[in-house]
Amino acid sequence: MQITVNDEPRHVDSGTTIADLLTELGMRPKFVAVERNLELVPRARHAECELAENDRLEVVTLVGGG
Repeated sequence: MQITVNDEPRHVDSGTTIADLLTELGMRPKFVAVERNLELVPRARHAECELAENDRLEVVTLVGGG
């Protein structure tokens, strides 16, 4: 199934969750924010949120500093 991640087309298997995608991308869920179709998905829902055809995701890495 086709989705878009940070403006880049990407193919994922049916049933893939946001948590699965983050693992595939090598990202640590604790340090990212995910928006799906213009709505923020709470971190607690990443494992249950299955992706759908043509979903548009923005994955933003959180950076701390001082």
